[in-house]
Amino acid sequence: MSKYIVQRLVLSVPTILGLTVVVFFLIRALVPVDMVDVATSQTGGRDLVNELRLKQEYGLTGSLPSQYVRWLGRVATGDMGRSFFTGRQVTEDLFHRIPTSVELGFGSLAITLLFGIPIGLLSAIKQDSVPDYVARGGAILLFAVPGFWLATLVLVFGSMLFGWASAIDFEPLWVDPAANLKQMAVPMVLMGLSPAGSLIRLVRTQVLEVIRQDYVRTAFAKGLAPRDVYVRHVLRNSMLPIVTVVGLQLPRLITGTVIFEQIFVLPGVGQYLVEAVTRLDIYVLMVTNLFFGTTLVLSNLVVDVSYALIDPRIRLAGR
Repeated sequence: MSKYIVQRLVLSVPTILGLTVVVFFLIRALVPVDMVDVATSQTGGRDLVNELRLKQEYGLTGSLPSQYVRWLGRVATGDMGRSFFTGRQVTEDLFHRIPTSVELGFGSLAITLLFGIPIGLLSAIKQDSVPDYVARGGAILLFAVPGFWLATLVLVFGSMLFGWASAIDFEPLWVDPAANLKQMAVPMVLMGLSPAGSLIRLVRTQVLEVIRQDYVRTAFAKGLAPRDVYVRHVLRNSMLPIVTVVGLQLPRLITGTVIFEQIFVLPGVGQYLVEAVTRLDIYVLMVTNLFFGTTLVLSNLVVDVSYALIDPRIRLAGR
């Protein structure tokens, strides 16, 4: 088991390294102007000495490959550069914003699991009954309705009908848990509902396939309680594809916070990325994209390790 985990960790290193190459050169190619040119053009005249000083200060001198090597060296030591417009360290800003995005992402994932797995299991157990039809219809509806559209409706009608609006002043979880959860509850639920629709359908399909297996009929014939059969035998043996989907949903949920953080005015990484795009702040763009990409790589790693925990065959094969 430990050898299997080490193998997956080692394979993640070149993936993240390749990600840094893509992020750096793609952003430098897509950003049409230089940060220094943008700043100096607002002064009404060009100061070549000042421009050179700023380019040296922000590591914008030399060829792109040499700039990449310097940037990668700083990132490896925890120095991800400074924002060109605020002058603050990107690492510091990111440190304060990551908890908000992670809280929103994991909270919405909890909502997805809370709705998706029990309803999908119930739908399979009650196949072709009224609860099954209701669950399947609700799953299709949740999957079809865009989360950002639903969030906009909640804000508009909540304000018009109930005088409710999302708080502008954000309270971190460690400062005021009650105020934080009050502000985060609505975006968490709205973000988690759409993935819950697809999870309901997946759980139902997988459970129906497992229920028809001989060992499940044997378990019922031996007189085991239906609850034990469905939870210990059916659901557990249906988990591999479910873990795959849930694991791949995690980076989608965290990157999906970009829209919800804008709608509900949450100071997370997504809002930080949008601000960087409007300002063409390249170091912030690089670091935020690197954060989202690394989240995807780590999510795949967690999924691989979960496979080994759930299925002994994978664990034994990885020795």
